[in-house]
Amino acid sequence: MPIDPDVAVGADLGKTEFAWTSTDVLLYHLAVGAGGHPTEASELKYVLEDRLQVLPTFGVVAPNFRMFEPPAVSFPGIDIDLSKVLHGTQSITVHARLPVAGRATSRARIADVWDKGKAAVIVQEAEVVDLAGAPLWTTTTGIFARGEGGFGGSRGPALRLPPPVGAPDMVVELPTLPQQALLYRLCGDRNPLHADPSFAEKAGFDRPILHGLCTYGMVCKAMVDEMLKGDVTAVGSFSARFSGVVFPGETLRVRMWETDKGYQATTTSINRNDAVVLDETMLTVR
Repeated sequence: MPIDPDVAVGADLGKTEFAWTSTDVLLYHLAVGAGGHPTEASELKYVLEDRLQVLPTFGVVAPNFRMFEPPAVSFPGIDIDLSKVLHGTQSITVHARLPVAGRATSRARIADVWDKGKAAVIVQEAEVVDLAGAPLWTTTTGIFARGEGGFGGSRGPALRLPPPVGAPDMVVELPTLPQQALLYRLCGDRNPLHADPSFAEKAGFDRPILHGLCTYGMVCKAMVDEMLKGDVTAVGSFSARFSGVVFPGETLRVRMWETDKGYQATTTSINRNDAVVLDETMLTVR
């Protein structure tokens, strides 16, 4: 059985010690679109080491940065074909300013497994602390596995973030590069879904798709730049649901609203009649 919730839920995925440098941060920022206006001061703080600040979304990828093998979806009680897997949701809560370089420890666990009937959702949580034990950030990842439901588990919560009301306070357009996925995969996610046309076809797409976490990072940067005046240290948390795919080369339209809980956004693809690709997006401040 690919999923056994009695074994999977609560499973300790172990502790990982990892390190990163300013070079890793610079590569990540370039991979999520920083530097498009290379002489502007607002962009240079993402791409020059002498004034570098770290987007909080870097914390999502830092523990597995520059992995050289495609990821495997094989955990206690879970064994799923990689071609069936899509990123469902992602959040990061920031406890301290992300250092430009450092060492840290991540401890991960399977927080829950939900049975959606035709699909399963695997919820993974990770706590990251520095080597002195001080909290740095916490991530929660929802993995959507097509065709893996029906194992008799809980459907999980039905709560959704209500859509924003009224006209957006800010609208920006973000172009993606035709080679964006090939660049972003150097950050660690070597899933061939994002590079190999034949693998993408097997997964049901006519061509490789952009990493959801690349879109996630691009939108976070846009919200920090536009709503927080570029202050990455103001971010308390950032979360989103991956509601559609992005094909490299498309242009994204990000609509942003200020709410009583923070800043909310919806992201669509201009190239496909404003098809929604990222929603339930919320940035809170510290």
